[in-house]
Amino acid sequence: MSQRKAKVEHALRDVLADLVRREVRDPRVARAGLLSITRVELNVDMSVANVYVAIIGPGGTSAANAEAAVAALGRAARFLRGPAGRALNLAHPPELRFMLDRSAEMQERIRNVLREDDAKARAAGREPQAAGALGTDPAVVALAPARAGEEGDSEGAEGDDGDAGSEGSDSPDALPDPEAPQTVTGDR
Repeated sequence: MSQRKAKVEHALRDVLADLVRREVRDPRVARAGLLSITRVELNVDMSVANVYVAIIGPGGTSAANAEAAVAALGRAARFLRGPAGRALNLAHPPELRFMLDRSAEMQERIRNVLREDDAKARAAGREPQAAGALGTDPAVVALAPARAGEEGDSEGAEGDDGDAGSEGSDSPDALPDPEAPQTVTGDR
């Protein structure tokens, strides 16, 4: 990714968060609850911007409310395009396409599955494999069962503790933080 493209994506996310907060008066957006623009992805020629929106709170728990809010933002996209382009000094501002960001939901589902797995392991009298040794980072915890299965029974205890010396295992510090792209910048 080019450095300019990354800068425009970040700046566009910040500008759109402010514009949505100040300019969009659609009741479907207000009804949705706390709205956050989580990320913006531009295509190669920067003519189209996919704007990912997370809806948090009581209104956002309803799929119908969330979809209605995204549809309302989609209708307001052509009105937001001009002010966003002027704020960023873009000669040709990108077409805005709003989409519901479901990554937070997926992270929560993964956490719930891992909690259930830990509870079942404790109920069976076993020590949970992933949580103790690798921390609570979902990306690291999700990889732990696969690593344990790849290594033999004799090496299972060493492989579960994230030992960097075993063949094929990566340091947990080398994995990206899954919470990093979930920066909330445009609170409603």
